[in-house]
Amino acid sequence: MTADEPTDSEKHIVEGWHGRYYEDFAVGDVYKHPFGRTVTETDNVWMTNVTMNLNPMHFNEAYAAETEFGERLVDGTFVIALAVGMSVIDISVNATANLGYDDIRHHNPVYHGDTIFAESEVLHKRELESRDHVGIVTTELRAYNQDNELVLSLERTPMVLKRSHAEPSAAQPPGWPEGIGTQPEPDQ
Repeated sequence: MTADEPTDSEKHIVEGWHGRYYEDFAVGDVYKHPFGRTVTETDNVWMTNVTMNLNPMHFNEAYAAETEFGERLVDGTFVIALAVGMSVIDISVNATANLGYDDIRHHNPVYHGDTIFAESEVLHKRELESRDHVGIVTTELRAYNQDNELVLSLERTPMVLKRSHAEPSAAQPPGWPEGIGTQPEPDQ
């Protein structure tokens, strides 16, 4: 051990982001999700093959070159999955279920090399009489490319855990089983 390395008694588990709970959402709030993501040709080829999307617009360069777009388009289901994935950190880390994806619209094409950014706006929220540990939140998810063109919009409705029914901690954040990794020192 060197002089600048902390001893076990000097290590502290620092509290991190645990996501939003039902009470944290307010109608009209907009969350700009962190990190843009550049779409690669590999993303498109894999998604097209995995889902068996046989439209040549996604995998046949000669065919796509003859269309109005002049090149292959990124599979729309990849754009949906990417935008939803980008929103999880703010919208559904604490979801117990995704109830629906509605009003999905592709506004502009996405090409290999485009960088996608996403944001969500809270449209509605409501309590449930049948379940006191969760509430329902509906958001509009919007995705833009690097030129600020809207490429996707959809409504997303997760059922989100209420704070009073969650027990995240620095030692056990959402998704971590108890006892994994660094653990706090027992009280002496």
